[in-house]
Amino acid sequence: MANVMPLTAGRPATEVSEKARRRRFSAADKSRILRDADACTKPGELGALLRREGIYSSQLSKWRKRMKGGALAALAPKKRGPEARVVDARDREIAELQRQLSHATKRAERAEALVEIQKKVSLLLGIALPPSEEPKS
Repeated sequence: MANVMPLTAGRPATEVSEKARRRRFSAADKSRILRDADACTKPGELGALLRREGIYSSQLSKWRKRMKGGALAALAPKKRGPEARVVDARDREIAELQRQLSHATKRAERAEALVEIQKKVSLLLGIALPPSEEPKS
């Protein structure tokens, strides 16, 4: 008979957790681990501490640098990703006005191009156009 996996509610039973989750250490945990690491004097103690806590030596060194820079607040977990920017209402209005100006400029250029084409067509067909006033620049 072939190996048959038992089904649990339509899914095969597995030993793997559904989703791996990132470990987060509180500022108190980080400072406790740093104190314990500083207290390690015998060979192998620091390695045992790192294995017990499940962290790497590089994490420990980053925490030490942050601790030197700003004490307990530096050890608090930081949110990932770029910082959220607060958009000022004036900046939003300026962007909207620039978009409207760009749109109006394109329309004006298109209209001027159409007028030039109409002039050329009238010259080719021999149709006299009424004199127009040129805008003063």
